[in-house]
Amino acid sequence: MKKKLAIIGAGIAGLTFGNLIKKHSKHDFTIYEKEENLSVEEGYGIQLSTNSIKILNQIGFDKVNYEKIFHPKGVDFYNIHNKKICDLDLTEFNTEKYKYTTLQRSVLIEFLKDDIYTQHLRFGKRIKEVSELKGKVLIKFDDNTNDLVDIVVGADGIFSNTRSFFENKKNKPKFQKAIAVRTILKSKSELNISEERISLMMGKNCHLVIYPINKNKDLNLVCIIRDKKYEPNNIKFIVDKVVKQNQNLKKIFDSELTSWPLYSTTNILPSSNNKVFYIGDAFNGFLPTLAQGAGQSIESAYELFSLLKEENLDVQNSYFQQRLKRAKIVRKRSNLNFFVFHFSSSIMQIIRNFFMKFLVKRKSFINSYLGTIYKN
Repeated sequence: MKKKLAIIGAGIAGLTFGNLIKKHSKHDFTIYEKEENLSVEEGYGIQLSTNSIKILNQIGFDKVNYEKIFHPKGVDFYNIHNKKICDLDLTEFNTEKYKYTTLQRSVLIEFLKDDIYTQHLRFGKRIKEVSELKGKVLIKFDDNTNDLVDIVVGADGIFSNTRSFFENKKNKPKFQKAIAVRTILKSKSELNISEERISLMMGKNCHLVIYPINKNKDLNLVCIIRDKKYEPNNIKFIVDKVVKQNQNLKKIFDSELTSWPLYSTTNILPSSNNKVFYIGDAFNGFLPTLAQGAGQSIESAYELFSLLKEENLDVQNSYFQQRLKRAKIVRKRSNLNFFVFHFSSSIMQIIRNFFMKFLVKRKSFINSYLGTIYKN
């Protein structure tokens, strides 16, 4: 049965879901975005594992300009002093069609918006009121427009405004006492790392990830630093905690920095309304330490789309149980990485490094820890 859908939020989750609906179903939909335009900030790098690429290729991602993406072959692990500990091969998860991919977020957003920008996207839309009318959901926006729909899909991020209108039980994100800092490097800045692989450096209460995002080998740098407070005007002071551990890192932080506090949702709650669904970070917000934020947004969009396409009679429960199982796995591994990457004790770092050297060479462990995520 043809349905009308309102998708709240034009991020990766909302745009992926919209593209799947447009290309593979007869449902009507509109994407409502509270901002006045799409965020296409150039410097934001993302990583997509093979399962995400498999989904995106169904909507034409394999036609994206090859020069604007990169396929790193593996991950090199270092201590904060730039001494290599071990390495991990990512190519074993690849196929000829689906490969681990890094790129700028703006490249993915530009691709996702192309076929739906004019007809299906509406900007400057903030929900003012919701109600039910004749078995449908009536959404009123603060610009005095409204929409009467069969299904509402909340795709508006970890601080989902959609949830505040439909859910009595709150699921407030928790600050994880950590700060993320990012910048773009045009070279490896004298660090002894490969520009064709993902480099992960672990220090006391911090870790850095550096990876290429295009064929020009521009490098995305993200540094996660433990800190009890987030003060945007005090980022240089926080970064100094990292630089003091290795003065060779000073140059990479001399360029313009962007920062944000790290939040995650500790509870995974179902929707209390059978006409309302949540995808991406609106369903559950993860720590970035498994590089699965964008990937899980894409996956959740696909899971919901598939159930709607199949006209599953118990779509609400089926979607929640499927996404819950997946989210628990990703959350558990993300939290474990967050813990292991940041040991402050030198003894614990030595023990960690010893076990990492052993475990990355064990295919059974890698397939269990990463294969269940990357291949799905």
